[in-house]
Amino acid sequence: MDSELQKLVDSGKLTIAAAEALEELKPGTFCLHKSWGFGRVADWNLLLNQIVIDFEKKKAHPMQLQYAAEALTPIPPEHFLARKATDLPGLKLQLKENATAVVQNILESLGGKATQAQISAWLSGEIFTEPEFKRWWEATKKLLKKEGNFFIPTKKNEPIELRAGPVDRAHELLRFFEQARQPKEQAAALDQIIKLHHEFKEPEKQLQPLIAELEDAGGRNQRLNPAMAFEFVIGRDDLLQREPNLKSTQPDLTLEGLIREEASRLDMILPKLPSAKEKRVVQALPAALAENWPGRALQLMQGHNARLVGQVPRLFVENGKREELRTALDRSLREHSATSEMLFWLGKNRAEWRELITPDLLGAILSAIERDQHNESNSRSTRLRDLLLDDRELIPDMFAGADSGLARDAMRRLMLSPVFDELTKRSLMARIIKLYPELQTLISGQGLEEKSAGLVVSWSSLQRRKAELEELVNKKIPENSREIGVARSYGDLRENFEFKAAKEMQAVLMRRKSELERDLHRARGTGFENPDLSQASIGTIVTLRDTAANEEETYTILGAWDGDPERSIISYQTAIGQALLGRRVGEVVELNTTEDTGRYTIVGIESAPLDEMPADPELLETVASGD
Repeated sequence: MDSELQKLVDSGKLTIAAAEALEELKPGTFCLHKSWGFGRVADWNLLLNQIVIDFEKKKAHPMQLQYAAEALTPIPPEHFLARKATDLPGLKLQLKENATAVVQNILESLGGKATQAQISAWLSGEIFTEPEFKRWWEATKKLLKKEGNFFIPTKKNEPIELRAGPVDRAHELLRFFEQARQPKEQAAALDQIIKLHHEFKEPEKQLQPLIAELEDAGGRNQRLNPAMAFEFVIGRDDLLQREPNLKSTQPDLTLEGLIREEASRLDMILPKLPSAKEKRVVQALPAALAENWPGRALQLMQGHNARLVGQVPRLFVENGKREELRTALDRSLREHSATSEMLFWLGKNRAEWRELITPDLLGAILSAIERDQHNESNSRSTRLRDLLLDDRELIPDMFAGADSGLARDAMRRLMLSPVFDELTKRSLMARIIKLYPELQTLISGQGLEEKSAGLVVSWSSLQRRKAELEELVNKKIPENSREIGVARSYGDLRENFEFKAAKEMQAVLMRRKSELERDLHRARGTGFENPDLSQASIGTIVTLRDTAANEEETYTILGAWDGDPERSIISYQTAIGQALLGRRVGEVVELNTTEDTGRYTIVGIESAPLDEMPADPELLETVASGD
């Protein structure tokens, strides 16, 4: 023991244990402090009972001898931090030439294991910037896995461990799979085995038991965790494809069979699969479901899985079913049933589906945005909304070559939409006006005062619309205002679900009120008395004969709000109604029905049943004031 230290021990100023610890902390020695980190002993001053340490952020820091002996841990010259302090250029060179040796040195310096974050902390700053470390680590991690001297966990926050000796990579991959407890961990381990199947020197011996295990697990998981069953079966198939000498122990367990058995649950299962495996399932639909696959694929596309919306159209095209898909998409646009994901996909891929890029698409987009916002589906509606606003060619593409009447209707629809502020509405309408300059009066406000063409409606439908307006004004809107007031009292409006829902309902109610007021202003009530029977007109029943099948059918042409397709009652505004109006007995007309396009001969025209005059005198005054 140092003689000066011995004197301090003899005088009782220092314990023997402290003196022995200080023997390891002579000037020039490297050390660690739990709070101040790495340092180097600069000097002893035993007369003042002090030891002086140069810490990274505390140079020439004095510490009392007893405290220093207890708080400081000496580290050898080969410790990573000591090497970084004494030979930084040499360390940088080794990082390039032998990166695994540096990682081994770090792990040894940290007791045999360290997390990625700890390794990054020791290498970042003087050696690497953060982006440089990430690039270096990705390359080095592959080398560490190949060497077998390191245990590399699947999770980033778990420690990398230094092994006593190299471990066979194939054995390690199988151990990962066997020790995995969570489904995602099992799937990740299986993916690694498939990716590195060439590491197995005896695949029949090493991997055949895994095939049996995957098939057993697939059967066990099918009922409670079907997505995992799909992953196991797909993984089994991939291994069989890569290693032809492996054999299935359950050849009846197939991907196609799983799809058939789980066809009703596919919309729940597919989003839980990784994208590549989801695509595998979609591509197997025709083989699994035979002639039923198009209908099921369309149902999947109409869900809210954005990945499926992109995969299903390719499936139709690759299997020669493009026209079937086009028909289904066209119907969903006209019925405003298309989801936001479908509409976003169609807008982004419109060059391939030009025939569907019509004014109907704008109406469908507005309906979807309104529907999603009301249902709190803001993430979906935001993406579609951004597409409509940011893609300045989308609206012009919809209206290229369209009739100005359709453009006028679209602008009115935009005016009534509750999801855009006035400035945004004008910006969108300006894109239509660029194609139809004559519609400028609508956006300037002058055309809004002009009365639109009148609507012919039955008295009974007029009464129903008036009753709906009265209920809105006298009941629903006041109730909604009270709900807004109550919700506002709950506090912070940014996190107030009740307030947000009530405000969105207010927008829906006010839009409907505006629509009803506009329609009632245009309406002309009638009981369909004395129709012109010399031709098909409003208030007549028209009998048609199919020129090909020689079968008869009838259509009753009534007012704008009287349509009832199941009873063959149509509005005069429908395509069929417009095609029939003015036609006489004996004339041949071409009609587009829900089934097909056909030619029909008009064989009879008679009066439709009268609609009773309402007793409400206020209704007559309302109608009279609108004339």
